[in-house]
Amino acid sequence: MTGPVVVIGDTLLDRDVEGVVNRLCPDSPVPVLDETGYVDRPGGAGLAAVFAAAQGAEVVLVTALADDAGGARLSALLTAAGVQVYALPLAGATPEKIRLRAGGRVLLRHDRGGVPGEPGEPAEAVLRVIANASAVLVSDYGRGVARQPALRAALAATRAPVVWDPHPRGPAAVPGVQLATPNESEARELIPALPGATRLATASRGAQGLRRRWRAGAVAVTLGGDGALLCHTDSTPLVVSAPSNAEGDTCGAGDRFAVAAGLALARGALVSEAVQEAVAEASAYVAAGGVAAALPPPARPQPGTVSGPGGERVGLAEVAALLAEVRAAGGTVVATGGCFDLLHAGHVATLQAARKLGDCLIVCLNSDASVAGLKGPDRPVVAQGDRSRLLAALSCVDGVMIFDEPTPHAALTWLRPDVWVKGGDYATGVGDDPALPEAEILRRWGGHTVVVPYLEGRSTTDMIAAARAGGRFAGTPAAGVDWSTAASAATVERTR
Repeated sequence: MTGPVVVIGDTLLDRDVEGVVNRLCPDSPVPVLDETGYVDRPGGAGLAAVFAAAQGAEVVLVTALADDAGGARLSALLTAAGVQVYALPLAGATPEKIRLRAGGRVLLRHDRGGVPGEPGEPAEAVLRVIANASAVLVSDYGRGVARQPALRAALAATRAPVVWDPHPRGPAAVPGVQLATPNESEARELIPALPGATRLATASRGAQGLRRRWRAGAVAVTLGGDGALLCHTDSTPLVVSAPSNAEGDTCGAGDRFAVAAGLALARGALVSEAVQEAVAEASAYVAAGGVAAALPPPARPQPGTVSGPGGERVGLAEVAALLAEVRAAGGTVVATGGCFDLLHAGHVATLQAARKLGDCLIVCLNSDASVAGLKGPDRPVVAQGDRSRLLAALSCVDGVMIFDEPTPHAALTWLRPDVWVKGGDYATGVGDDPALPEAEILRRWGGHTVVVPYLEGRSTTDMIAAARAGGRFAGTPAAGVDWSTAASAATVERTR
């Protein structure tokens, strides 16, 4: 494979809520689930992208993310899985599927997110990555990404093999896809069965009908535990039986099938070989325990963007509302990030310069755990709650969000700022300097990275060292003063 595997489609936030049932509700004859834990994971196209990344492929996910906490959570989960997210803006809320489970069985599924919102236009970088893909998988969940005109034009023009996993509420596959992979219920809904027809006859009719309707190279109708039926040209259908008829959780099996087929085609396999490999992969996936075994919960809480202590201008909800307001008015979103441990004049100079570049400034703040991982166990000096409140009190800061990861990449993927600002101590020059690791991420949606002048001689590390040595630091209190309180109070007072 010479290019990335590109997955295109709608991403949902899936949550499995585990619990125990030992009583009925007193006011209604329904079971009461006592929650014992939950696991979040990307669903839809996001799950397909995670599966592909787990196979060692370089994976780009082109999807739409909303400006809400669900979108931020998805960004964190996908980035942690090694998926490069090229996010389009999404009107409305993040779609969520919540499965309430007890004893290994699903009691109820609760869907949230409402009517699908319209995804925005892709940046030029999105179209380039589709053109340079080694394979493309369209994972359509009927919420609009697969309908986006610019994406469809790019799919029609790419030379990479395209696998299309359709949805009954979604659009037709673009003409010329190499393989479409509906399940049998989707095929029946799209091509109605003849009265009295057998299962295989119905699957064959659906596959041939869709192949002609979509002008696809081949259509494989998946048959659950019985494998798949493949039709290409006008030849006799090929039935690929599953190695074993496994019982278990089939959630994600269709995504696993489509991913396996796409990866095989990227390696140069024939369509028939790709379908055989996909049947074997999907069967093994179900037999091994499904998504719970394929994506087990981490040993410790999975890193993810956190909301912060709440309060005015701090947290995901506050930042999401700010984003919606500024973007609705056609404004420019500016963001910067860092630890901001002992807030000093150098920080303030950078923040003030950044705010002048747009209509709002959002600060991505490293959490306490993130700071400790970057700077050692004796940092931070000031806890994240106080750091976030001090930043929010500055007149040049419009919003603060806290993130747990070592880098702000997941936070940036969700925020999609127009401008990302770094202080001059990080790089020399201005613009999309390749030394800035965030520059490539900003290009995914057409954003820009810039460097602003940095106030020389100001350093949190030097301030801490001076305090421990009993000395003085330019512009800071004398030794013996409570550093976190004095530095914070002085800075806030000067900038109000």
